[in-house]
Amino acid sequence: MLAPSGDMGRTFSAKTTPHMYVIDADQTLVYQGAIDNNRSSNPATIASATNYVKAAMAEMDAGQSVTNADTQPYGCTIKY
Repeated sequence: MLAPSGDMGRTFSAKTTPHMYVIDADQTLVYQGAIDNNRSSNPATIASATNYVKAAMAEMDAGQSVTNADTQPYGCTIKY
């Protein structure tokens, strides 16, 4: 969703770009934070990263609680 006004970012208290969110079918926020645990910009390190978003979606699809439901996002700060 594109929200140039910043309304959606403010609603979810987004701090960085990217700041990832996973919302379940009941419209409950089940994950928020970083896309993964690797702050490096080196593409060679992607394969060894833990992707928090994929893990959250897999746990949600399996009917489980999200293990890491809240992580520290990283990236460029959002200036509203």
